[in-house]
Amino acid sequence: MSAELTPELMLGAYAAGYFPMADEDEPESLNWYDPDPRGILPLNGFHLPRRLRRTVLSGRFAVTVNTDFPAVMRGCAAPAPGRETTWINTPITRIFCALHDMGFAHSVECRLDGVLVGGLYGVALGGAFFGESMFSTATDASKVALVHLVARLRLCGFILLDTQFGTSHLTRFGGEEIPASDYKAILARAVDMQPRWRDDLDTDMIENEIRHF
Repeated sequence: MSAELTPELMLGAYAAGYFPMADEDEPESLNWYDPDPRGILPLNGFHLPRRLRRTVLSGRFAVTVNTDFPAVMRGCAAPAPGRETTWINTPITRIFCALHDMGFAHSVECRLDGVLVGGLYGVALGGAFFGESMFSTATDASKVALVHLVARLRLCGFILLDTQFGTSHLTRFGGEEIPASDYKAILARAVDMQPRWRDDLDTDMIENEIRHF
């Protein structure tokens, strides 16, 4: 499958509800997943903890989008405490960088004193954003990236933020798991929308949106 993987195949898989992860036993191969239930983060039900709100609005991190997509992927693939192995292999890195060049894959970056210390990446298709992975080497960096992503998606009119699986970490932000059939219904409406992603949102607009979470 990895030898035949193309950007077009990847986009078709996302539109049908599938996503890839590397096979731990065969590092250059991948498996496709379509879990039931499916994890989502409701954009209008996002919960922003008070302490994190202060951190986000303090300006401690410089937050950008799509300024260094490959570096964010490398950060997500790097081993970390509790995540000694990675599902992000060479074929996945190659195909997501291609999707980024085509305008479908996007990254949110957090920098501290000019150094990349956290971020996330995923794929935007119509009104759906498929979150893939995030990383952090500084406290709260990936969380700040997530808050900025949600604000951006809300402002752009997205209707679906797919988190693949539900986790206790995402639950604190309002994440939930829904039946695959419900997910597919939302997905069908989302991918039928015109492309919603925008790089050019004004910083003040994003900050104002965050204040209204």
